Amino acid sequence: MISTDVLIVGAGPAALFAVHQLGLLGLKAEVVDNLDRVGGQCSELYPDKPIYDIPAISECTGETLIKNLMKQIEPFNTNFHLSERVEQLAKEGTKWKITTNGKKVFIASSIIIAGGVGSFEPRKFPLKEAEKLEESGVFYSIKDKKYFDNKKICIFGGGDSALDWSIELSKNSKVVLVHRRSEFRGTPKNVE
Repeated sequence: MISTDVLIVGAGPAALFAVHQLGLLGLKAEVVDNLDRVGGQCSELYPDKPIYDIPAISECTGETLIKNLMKQIEPFNTNFHLSERVEQLAKEGTKWKITTNGKKVFIASSIIIAGGVGSFEPRKFPLKEAEKLEESGVFYSIKDKKYFDNKKICIFGGGDSALDWSIELSKNSKVVLVHRRSEFRGTPKNVE
């Protein structure tokens, strides 16, 4: 059993900044995340793509943002429990008892849910044949955009990530964007 002041569910930028703010107040935080690394969507979807909506930073990559946040929280010696999903939550007196799928048990005074849009799990192609091509021809996230330089790329989707990556990768590659609807759900500037 792990006792802490605050359990943070999620390990993306909001969670890392929460660790920092709690640390400044002298509160200990433990962090649980479903992914196998910190960074949330920034690490999963935007590690090498410029992002422009971080206060006081005109442009940075997701990887840079996460590295800077991790450096910022070093003094607080935060424990990360990765590849763990919270499965149970129960009130015990004035505290919370939280249990993960890996059977880790936390006792915390408070819980912060910093899950962004939720656990990131890509919608995979429903074809068995697609599994064989994962990470060689079929990708659900981009770890290094240089891998796609001078290639013909087909991106499926109509949300922010699909539009952002289509724009970014088209600088050095031929990109086709396929979406099932006639409109996109991205930011208006990117839709234009």
